[in-house]
Amino acid sequence: PEQKLIKVNTQNILFICGGAFDGIDRIIARRVNTNAIGFNVNKELQEYQHNNLLQFVNSVDLKHFGLIPELLGRLPVVTYLNPLDAETLRSILTEPKNSLIKQFTRLFELEGITLNFEPAVFDFMVEKALEYKLGARGLRSICEGILTDAMYELPSQKVKHFDVTLEYATRKFNTTKLSLLKV
Repeated sequence: PEQKLIKVNTQNILFICGGAFDGIDRIIARRVNTNAIGFNVNKELQEYQHNNLLQFVNSVDLKHFGLIPELLGRLPVVTYLNPLDAETLRSILTEPKNSLIKQFTRLFELEGITLNFEPAVFDFMVEKALEYKLGARGLRSICEGILTDAMYELPSQKVKHFDVTLEYATRKFNTTKLSLLKV
């Protein structure tokens, strides 16, 4: 079979690249001197800048990190995102129309099981996502780790109602491979 190349005009296509770039903060710290000396130094501002080095990221830092200049030349805007906090993660977990909790609740409903969560379970899931630095994507893995056994066992037991307690969530999470992750 003969391969044919197709030319695509990328003039009106927006490319978005993203990643964790673990360790780039050290490259930024070397470039940005946040240790000012003097009597009029704003210690709070200095502390904030030191703890939020990503706000100073630029293409040169990405080049030193290892991205090739040919790729960087095609990225006209370089910016950063703040890490998600507990409140935002909890919102992601519970509020959207297709939130993880609503998805899992629907899966159980398809088997005729009413799923109910203690509010402390949400806090536990968020706490683990933050502790293990898993972010929003990690919430799905945490939910699956806690609920997988129930998804397979409860339908055959003819259970109609299932309460996910903090004790149950903690026990199930501690038996998952996620609990073995070291940050």
